[in-house]
Amino acid sequence: MALVWLNPFRNDFPDPERSPSKDVIAAGGDLSPARLLEAYKRGIFPWYNEGEPILWWSPDPRMVLLPNDLKIAKSMRPVFNSKKFTVTYNTCFKQVMRNCQENDRKGQEGGTWINDEMIAAYSVLNDWGYAHSVEVWEGEILVGGLYGIAIGEIFFGESMFTKVSNASKFGFISLVEALKKRGFKLIDCQQETQHLTSLGGQMLSREAFMTYVKKNGEEVLVLN
Repeated sequence: MALVWLNPFRNDFPDPERSPSKDVIAAGGDLSPARLLEAYKRGIFPWYNEGEPILWWSPDPRMVLLPNDLKIAKSMRPVFNSKKFTVTYNTCFKQVMRNCQENDRKGQEGGTWINDEMIAAYSVLNDWGYAHSVEVWEGEILVGGLYGIAIGEIFFGESMFTKVSNASKFGFISLVEALKKRGFKLIDCQQETQHLTSLGGQMLSREAFMTYVKKNGEEVLVLN
């Protein structure tokens, strides 16, 4: 199947619902903040290896979490009760991305798909209020975190890292609880993992996922 190559001067993404592909639906373009925003508004995200063309994904099916379906294991309750960790939001966005960059993901060797161009682009979206980081601290040491894009009532999760046991899970649960209070309808987790399944994640067809996307607004999330 031939890929749709994006016009370098227009954010002309194909309609995911019309794409015959179950994963990559377009290639090319750039990581300008405006193009990234347009992609997420259409339920599309970039993922590619260093030195390759940018690939734009719309997985079918897709891992998501409905905030009310969050499962908190009994083993996590002592972690929360002990106040071992504290959570902040958007205090060191680039540092969180750098830590995610150093983590292996999906069996890739030699690092992740997160490169300096991505860090620069998402940092602009953080300045604009769309990209958010969650920081997990043990004392004054950053031990875990995650980042993603929030548009309307959908949080599009991108990556997480942990340096000590339960730190990333603590941050994720804290984020979901915060989003639940703000009326968020969906958390996009992109790819299926055992970790996310244990937290209540489920696989959703592209058609079902796009019903959320098409009903979504464009409000900017305030996390603090």
